[in-house]
Amino acid sequence: MKHSNGTSGCGGEGPAPRRPTLLPLWATLKCSILNPAVAEDKSQLVQLDAGKRAQEARPASGPRRKPLFGLDAEALAAAMAELGEPVWRRTQISQAIYSQGVDSILQITTLSKALREKLLGHGWEVGRPTIAQVFQSVDGTERYLVTCAGNGSAGSETVETVWMPDGDEGEAGDGTDSGYPEPPGVSSSSQTTQAGLTDGSPSPRGRTDRLRATICVSSQVGCAVNCQFCLTAKLGLKRNLTAGEIAGQVVAVLNRHGVEVGRDRLNLVFMGMGEPFLNYDNFMGAVRLLVREVGLSPQRMTVSTSGIVPGIERFAAEPGEFRPKLAISLNASNNSIREELMPINKKWNIQSLLDAVKKVKLRPRERITFEYVLLAGVTDNTLHAKELGRLMRKSGLPAKVNLIAWNPGPGIAYAMPTPEAVERFKFALVNQGIPTYLRRPRGRDIYAACGQLKRTVEA
Repeated sequence: MKHSNGTSGCGGEGPAPRRPTLLPLWATLKCSILNPAVAEDKSQLVQLDAGKRAQEARPASGPRRKPLFGLDAEALAAAMAELGEPVWRRTQISQAIYSQGVDSILQITTLSKALREKLLGHGWEVGRPTIAQVFQSVDGTERYLVTCAGNGSAGSETVETVWMPDGDEGEAGDGTDSGYPEPPGVSSSSQTTQAGLTDGSPSPRGRTDRLRATICVSSQVGCAVNCQFCLTAKLGLKRNLTAGEIAGQVVAVLNRHGVEVGRDRLNLVFMGMGEPFLNYDNFMGAVRLLVREVGLSPQRMTVSTSGIVPGIERFAAEPGEFRPKLAISLNASNNSIREELMPINKKWNIQSLLDAVKKVKLRPRERITFEYVLLAGVTDNTLHAKELGRLMRKSGLPAKVNLIAWNPGPGIAYAMPTPEAVERFKFALVNQGIPTYLRRPRGRDIYAACGQLKRTVEA
């Protein structure tokens, strides 16, 4: 992705390097890294229709609406004080919008009818992002087109968020309890469905099981990093998301799947559209909301960066109770190749990136994750693997490598690696003593996999 972000794959549009033309997907490829159900030459997801809009209605005219969602406890208290209400009202509102998933002020029944009308009369609304459209993969993955209302403005923009039942094994080996192994067979939370579009209504779930999943979250509308292998780069950067818009994606998906925070095993990866460290304040604001108000653990969160050194240095100073785990989208074993794939490397090369990462104070047993996208004939040679292994050992960092077989996108002139090349690369790293894991592609048939996120319609 950037969910890219498995890959830091978002960025502004730029010329693609001269590489072999894009190979069609292999529908019958017998390898665990590919989804055999992916159709060949797919340049579009599915034909979108109007779909059901779950967006809270706004008046055509009148004062700009002010979202409650995105305000922390202190800001909610200040808002109540302005209305002449006691401070403890903030707790009622916080529980309603962050824990109970209420998306309309009229639904906050712990408040009196008079107070609800008072809030509406002063221009307040819940203002949480809403799921406008849903794409379902044959592997259980869901990709959401999420409407963000521009912090209360009349217009709206969309970003993409992904739900992965049982994750993609990207958490394995990171040194925390979120790195659970994949169970044998297909779990009850990842039942096969037909690929297509649904109306965004909640999916029924039996709550006798313990749900396990990963949510991939976007931090910007588009991206400016310009990674050459990422579909999100075609969008360019539209704007930063607010803290409420980032955290709101998570709460919307939690509600859809009936996730019970504290009971279900949920991981968050900030690896969707955008570069989180180029929207640092809003990204960390969202993390604080998710920890303080929603009750999620930062140790079950991972943020991926393409290598924004000032952002990494700020991140290193964050207190442990709010710091997610760190993943670096490396994607090359030397500066020459990385500059071609990721122009950001011209500003902050690999060594400056590693020096910044060393400033992050890790928890016991925690490892830094280095994401590495395998591009056929570009980064998948065993010589690259040996060079990458030397780089990891020389860094002295407690690290692991996540390998990602490149996920195709229309108009991007790279090719997928062969299964044999992937296995050779992985073996070459493991043989050097580098903890190495192969990230399982999720939702390729609906363009939900790492590096494939790109809005297909404006809500």
